[in-house]
Amino acid sequence: MFLPLTMREMRARGWEQPDFICVTGDAYVDHPSFGMAIVSRLLESLGYKVAMIAQPVSDADYQRFGPPKYGWWVNGGNIDSMVAHYTAAKRRRSDDAYTPGGKAGRRPDRALTVYCNRIRALYPQAQIVIGGLEASMRRFAHYDYWSDTVMPSVLVDSKADLLIFGMGEKQTEWIARELERGVLAAQIRCKGTCYLTDQLGLPNDAVSVASYAKVKENKLSYAKATRTEIEEQDAVRGRKIIQKQSDTLYLVQNEPMPPLDTAELDQIFALPFERMYHPSYEAQGGVAAIQEVEFSIMHNRGCFGNCNFCSIAFHQGRSVTCRSIESVLKEARSFTHNPRFKGIISDVGGPSANFRHPSCKKQRTHGLCAERKCLAPTPCPALEVDHSEYLELLRQVRALKGVKRVFVRSGLRYDYIMQEKDDTFLRELVAHHVSGQLKVAPEHCSARVLDCMGKPHIEVYERFAQRFKRLTKEVGKEQYLVPYLISSHPGSTLRDAINLAVFLKRNHIRPEQVQDFYPTPGTVSTCMFYTGLNPYTLKEVYVPTNQEDKWLQRSLLQYFKPENRRAVLTALKKAGREDLIGNGPDCLVPPERGQPVGEAAVKRTQQTAHRRGGTRNVKQQGQPKRGRSGRTRKQARSN
Repeated sequence: MFLPLTMREMRARGWEQPDFICVTGDAYVDHPSFGMAIVSRLLESLGYKVAMIAQPVSDADYQRFGPPKYGWWVNGGNIDSMVAHYTAAKRRRSDDAYTPGGKAGRRPDRALTVYCNRIRALYPQAQIVIGGLEASMRRFAHYDYWSDTVMPSVLVDSKADLLIFGMGEKQTEWIARELERGVLAAQIRCKGTCYLTDQLGLPNDAVSVASYAKVKENKLSYAKATRTEIEEQDAVRGRKIIQKQSDTLYLVQNEPMPPLDTAELDQIFALPFERMYHPSYEAQGGVAAIQEVEFSIMHNRGCFGNCNFCSIAFHQGRSVTCRSIESVLKEARSFTHNPRFKGIISDVGGPSANFRHPSCKKQRTHGLCAERKCLAPTPCPALEVDHSEYLELLRQVRALKGVKRVFVRSGLRYDYIMQEKDDTFLRELVAHHVSGQLKVAPEHCSARVLDCMGKPHIEVYERFAQRFKRLTKEVGKEQYLVPYLISSHPGSTLRDAINLAVFLKRNHIRPEQVQDFYPTPGTVSTCMFYTGLNPYTLKEVYVPTNQEDKWLQRSLLQYFKPENRRAVLTALKKAGREDLIGNGPDCLVPPERGQPVGEAAVKRTQQTAHRRGGTRNVKQQGQPKRGRSGRTRKQARSN
């Protein structure tokens, strides 16, 4: 049974007043992939009366149930409301998969702040707790891409009392009990939360970062603050953090809450989710977001991959925890009793599907290393690689009666797979769990750009692609890799984008979709985008920010499209790479009518450079050196 979404549904339960009201920027979807569904079901399991308000617009929406007995739980939705509304080019989106009927515009910009301010206006004494991705990633002063300015903590702008960061189940139970006891939300102190206080209320055992005013005016201070904020997010060694927000107001982030263990995670996924959107949305066309997750299984949380552009490390954390095999099997068996189930489990994954263990023994007692990543640019010597339990999980799920196919569609860390001693896991993956295409994320080919991303170098992907192709052929299937790519990431110059386009052509990769880098709040890459500095080294990083540069880089990744021809020609001429205009094997576009091609273009460019006082050897700069066999040195090494 769904939790009450209307007064009529609440009356049907015999309630006069809810204990808690949950407000979300998404439609009400009772599925464990939706953060507010977990919070509401957890509160219910603790014995509380919980009502739901989804995507409120009018005052009447907020007043539907009257004031709750204890407090409000508010989030902006599964993704940041600004990302839900705008593309990376800041164009308004025309649809929203988390809204009934897919109609955009149902939630406001910066939904979390709007919701809380309206609740505060209607109910001045309300106890308001905020959480979810929008709260978690904006908990400190942060660069806001859409306004192109640094904003204070969302706790300040929202006028909420308490902020939960990370995966909030333990915090939710603690806070609910305290509110029931009559403790004010602003006075609650537990791990995994942020609160506001004056100078007299500051803790002694905390590290300070530059104030909101300082990071707003000084980019070096912003970069230094970002590094501290990232490094203190480990549940074992993380410390409290203080950041001054105004003349009299300070934000305190308590230590991170330890993640749920396996038994606790199993209990969360055993809660009585309906695994569907509320039936009232059916007449509006349903909620499209359920299609990807209704018959998928999330078996883990956290990711020690820790890519710089990703929000997972700052939100879920780098420590990986997993559900038991029996918990996953129980969920899979429940699918077979659902009349909508056709025998296909679309995914058994998580943030990184093939992580089921801590990265090393050390992290259990000392936490994850602050000074390096587990996998990039090269794997840590202490890294422990083991796919045996994940493989056993997949075997048991696909053996269930009523299950026809089991796919893995969420992110697989191919660099982690390449550390295995044999091909056992990858062979079974390509034989049983790939639906024609396997999505992986090399992201770029430039070592400098990949270092800025916190990703392994491209040679790892090339070796993986060769192994995938060989094993796919051995098992007698026709399957392909689909690489995720990011254009215009900090560190990527126009020449880097051109080299990536050449790499794609040489490897016969024609991406249907590419993602322009999107600076979302709280990530390391967003810090680089705003400051032009790498927060780990404080060295300058080139950042493509003007629209022409971003347009050229994005077009190069799809150089083969006729509509991108003008952009590709412009990019090649601008970068002095006219040797790539022509009909040769590495050329990206044919020449313009009446223009020189191939060696003639190179010679013309050399002559132009000589007249300008330079002696650039365009061919040596633009193309890799080749031996007598015609192979590049990189190809010779990889063979």
